[in-house]
Amino acid sequence: MIKSDKFVTEPTPKLDKARIDFRQDFSYNIIIEYFAPCIWHGGFLRKGRYGDMADRTGAKTNTARRTLGIDVGSTTVKVVLTEGDRLLYSRYERHLSQVRQKTLELLGGAEALLREAPFTVAVSGSAGLGLSEAAGLPFVQEVYATGEFVKKFAPDTSAVIELGGEDAKVIFLTGGTDERMNGSCAGGTGAFIDQMAVLLDMSVDEMDAASLTATQIYPIASRCGVFAKTDVQPLLNQGAAKADVAASIYQAVVNQTITGLAQGRRITGKVMFLGGPLHYCKGLVKRFRETLHLDETTGVLPEYALYAVALGTAMYASHGEATDCDTLTKRLTDCAAKMSGTQNRLPPLFADEQALAAFRTRHAAATVGQRDIESYSGRAWLGIDCGSTTTKLVLIAENKEILYTYYNSNRGNPVSLVREELLAIRRACGDRITIAGCAVTGYGEDLIRHAFHADAGLVETLAHYTAAKHFRPDVDFILDIGGQDIKCFKIKNGAIDSIMLNEACSSGCGSFIETFARSMGYSVENFAREGLKSRAPVNLGSRCTVFMNSAVKQSQKDGATVADISAGLSVSVVKNAIYKVIRANSAKDLGASIVVQGGTFLNDAVLRAFENELGAYVVRPSIAGVMGAYGAALYAMRFDKSTLLDTDALEHFTHTSKTAVCGGCQNHCRLTINSFGDGERFISGNQCQRGLGIGKADDTPNLFAWKRERLAGLPGIPGSRGKLGLPLALGMYELAPLWHALFTSLGFEVVMSGLSTRKTYEAGQFSIPSDTACYPAKIMHGHIEQLLAAGVNTIFYPCLTYNVDEKAGDNHYNCPIVAYYAELLHANMDDLAQANFLYPYLDINSRGALVRTLLPMLQKLDPTIRRAEVRRAVDRGFTAYADYRAEVRRQGDAALEWARANGKRVMILAGRPYHVDPEISHGIDRLAASLGFAVVTEDSVFDRVPVQKTHVLDQWTFHARLYRAAEFAVQSDDVEFVQLVSFGCGVDAITTDELRETLEAGGKLYTQIKIDEITNLGAVRIRLRSLIGALDERKER
Repeated sequence: MIKSDKFVTEPTPKLDKARIDFRQDFSYNIIIEYFAPCIWHGGFLRKGRYGDMADRTGAKTNTARRTLGIDVGSTTVKVVLTEGDRLLYSRYERHLSQVRQKTLELLGGAEALLREAPFTVAVSGSAGLGLSEAAGLPFVQEVYATGEFVKKFAPDTSAVIELGGEDAKVIFLTGGTDERMNGSCAGGTGAFIDQMAVLLDMSVDEMDAASLTATQIYPIASRCGVFAKTDVQPLLNQGAAKADVAASIYQAVVNQTITGLAQGRRITGKVMFLGGPLHYCKGLVKRFRETLHLDETTGVLPEYALYAVALGTAMYASHGEATDCDTLTKRLTDCAAKMSGTQNRLPPLFADEQALAAFRTRHAAATVGQRDIESYSGRAWLGIDCGSTTTKLVLIAENKEILYTYYNSNRGNPVSLVREELLAIRRACGDRITIAGCAVTGYGEDLIRHAFHADAGLVETLAHYTAAKHFRPDVDFILDIGGQDIKCFKIKNGAIDSIMLNEACSSGCGSFIETFARSMGYSVENFAREGLKSRAPVNLGSRCTVFMNSAVKQSQKDGATVADISAGLSVSVVKNAIYKVIRANSAKDLGASIVVQGGTFLNDAVLRAFENELGAYVVRPSIAGVMGAYGAALYAMRFDKSTLLDTDALEHFTHTSKTAVCGGCQNHCRLTINSFGDGERFISGNQCQRGLGIGKADDTPNLFAWKRERLAGLPGIPGSRGKLGLPLALGMYELAPLWHALFTSLGFEVVMSGLSTRKTYEAGQFSIPSDTACYPAKIMHGHIEQLLAAGVNTIFYPCLTYNVDEKAGDNHYNCPIVAYYAELLHANMDDLAQANFLYPYLDINSRGALVRTLLPMLQKLDPTIRRAEVRRAVDRGFTAYADYRAEVRRQGDAALEWARANGKRVMILAGRPYHVDPEISHGIDRLAASLGFAVVTEDSVFDRVPVQKTHVLDQWTFHARLYRAAEFAVQSDDVEFVQLVSFGCGVDAITTDELRETLEAGGKLYTQIKIDEITNLGAVRIRLRSLIGALDERKER
């Protein structure tokens, strides 16, 4: 062994490399009887810092007391026992929310060591405070414990990234300690990774190994698991490689850490990775290193990654009072009563066993006949529902009895699963049964239809309505809660009258309950059965999954049973559906003849909670989980001869997928190309959806496309006063013509930053200070970076409290983001320190005030600029803006004229001017055009109707345009209104109810699409096709 003053160059014993799933009950036990007088430091041992210790040959005796560090994390307990610089014991296990019991169990493993000598003890961790208070033990905040440990034993570390089961931290150690943690959201943590592994039908180990072979990264949300499932499932349904999806999931975690935790502060220097997910997931470490431009020496994964907090806690404990094994055990045992308490409880779901029995008898009556397929001969029809998380198949006979049914998880590969089931059906049918028709619905509709030559595809809403009518012909309201989707339809006069779907988040769906069931070690079925037994359900409210985690954990500490939590979650699902998705004022607003369906309603606790909330009975068909497939089978009965692949073709069926980049336009969409053995291909991923064979929309008017071309094409004319950059983002999409003409007139060469792409966002993501900002704001950082990279050092983006006053509302404000985001850019973007960033506060409703404010700013750029010159430039700017607004109106007129001449529908794709940005709207406009709509914007048609009276205080120029555009849609039979809303936009939340009321009072459908940095055209396509289906049904009435 070679010694030096600082290091002992003997590597530490390697940790057990057995891989784990974060949701499994795992244990990790290392007992080291004797270490050199040192403590872990990377891959080597560092000389002790706990006291004046001698080496193995020295005569001094180590007199330091033993210290016990207990780290109670969100999902695991870590225990370490040290003596001086020796690690005597360490263990790491999942606590399954049984914090006190698991801590006692782990300490039991060290009982012999704990009885040998007195020791000091301290507790840390996100779930450790309650334990420490109840047991009267010292507590140290986990970020402090980590930071102090790392600073002492790895002082050259600049930043620490630590990921736990449901916690994430970034600790900056340069320029003082700056500690940042996630809040109540578990996005980007071990729990998130585990949920994604389940979705891929892989263990964490398998997912990690696959990620290392990835060739492409897809954008995936990591705010929480339920958001990410909405992005991952369409990729799987479209045939994306699991390796690419796995790496993309890891990249989502990295992006969440950078934008959500680092919040604009750059992660530089030597970075240390700590925590279980980073220790076990090598692919995750790889994504961090590549994104942060680190190597193995600057992005360090030390051997003690699992135990840093516990070791730091042991350091803190060394200053405390000594205790012994019996005293500690008694404290932890006796504190159970202190960790329980009273909380808000609800009445039981069932008053007694008789009520439960009556409930089951009543719902058993809503059934459909089933027949043994072996006893049937004749024609049959097949329905396939390839959903967001599950695949369902139903084969029906001529009398609509079910001959065959299948319901299971997609397992991350719906094509393979459907092939297996089709083979089973074909073999069971033999020569006796002829499949006369096959229809497909659900997220994977297009992929499955192309793969197996199904006869038709239909949108989910129509499939579910078709099935519901079979059970209750007078149905007037349908509620379907699936794995990630909530779909609600109101029926009037035998047709779908309005459609409501949940937004990007799938809280309150089946996956919501599944997440909690798994976290407590239960299957979904057993978890639901427990809920029926509860005598006092916990009142958990109706919140997102990740925000409810803390409430569930607290209820466990307060003594709630699994049954109480299961029942409480069932009530939460129901309230979320009624009051947040349907947005009913009361449960009685839903209807008189209600049919509920979807796999979530197979949970009797959810169904009972729904009836209790309504105060009325509903119909739940016995086949609630396969209603989409059953409806598709009923729809398929219109066919007499099917093109579905036969047995031989299925046996020789092959499927391969590869990725490519589309060169059709500047978007360079990432495509997934699915090829099948018979030469059939299915291409997905195009924003314009041409790969889906919907048809081209080259001649269809699209004002989004026209605006993009018009604004991005503003020319930069070389001038004597140099270059000046305008970032084409936020308010610049409204006022670019004004500023371009103004500065060009003054002799500046105006450089526009250009249309956004994904790379634009990535270029600026390191300086984004808040993950809750809307995507249009986030992307502004990238536009600034692009201008600077192009050598443009003078950049103009003003602060505008007021928007253009169109005399149409109570006031004419800009939203705070548009108005003042320049202040944030100046404060958070380090690269702007070397540039001339101009962000004056201006009044664009007074030409005189604008001249007075601009003049001193411009004279700093060029002292020769005179007031008269600025006055002329301002006049030219407003003339250019007026000309542009007139052009927009003329384009709207032309689109309406074209649509009416060609018998096409018109869609007002309404939002804010910057929603036309291709990276923000994600090609929704092109999708709408490819579905046959002429696309216009709200600002191209709003002035066709007078100013509207509203129920809300109308203080925003853009809102006033929306209200008038909605009224124009009401007055026009061939015009529909679809609103785009940026996720996280608080200002636009005001418009939702007002627009819905205006449209529905006028007999129109209201459709809202929330958009952020994630592309999910699959869900958008379902919404727009549902709109078309409802319009077609109305037309047929």
